[in-house]
Amino acid sequence: MRIIAGAAKGRRLEAPRTPDTRPITDRAKESIFSSLGDRVSGARVLDLYAGSGAFGLEALSRGSASAEFVERGREAVGVLRRNVESTGLGGRIVADDVVRFLERNVDTYDLIFVDPPYALSLASVEQVIGLVEPLLDRDGVVVLHRRVGSDLPGVPQSLRIDDDRRLGDSRVLRYLKETR
Repeated sequence: MRIIAGAAKGRRLEAPRTPDTRPITDRAKESIFSSLGDRVSGARVLDLYAGSGAFGLEALSRGSASAEFVERGREAVGVLRRNVESTGLGGRIVADDVVRFLERNVDTYDLIFVDPPYALSLASVEQVIGLVEPLLDRDGVVVLHRRVGSDLPGVPQSLRIDDDRRLGDSRVLRYLKETR
């Protein structure tokens, strides 16, 4: 796994070796970021269930203004710290439970990556999406990474599916926040 483009292009990323962690493939990551286009540049990014930090670090490499990484697994947080340090891209690491972090957070973001373990229940994914919605800035984007065959989570009415694609055994949904 590596950084695909931008300032840290080609830098290798370490991945946590835990049973519930499944690193995103370079091909899938390239497809996701190509579809996001100019939305990445200057964006305030939140990477939930960050694992290696692949999404947030890729965004920073491509010109995002900032990134926060939320991960609670001790081994994953260690790997994340090493990846942030080795790439030199910066970013803020929050070692906490995603739901607990979202319930306390008041910051807003332009781009939020939600990459939960495949085993996380549909109800839990729906809860996270519901907590993420108020933190999305106007015209913000949520990218949800799930297993192919997973049910679609119910989402707040202000979010609409803009893209739904299959990338190997992954399903990637992109939600846009509707401004009224």
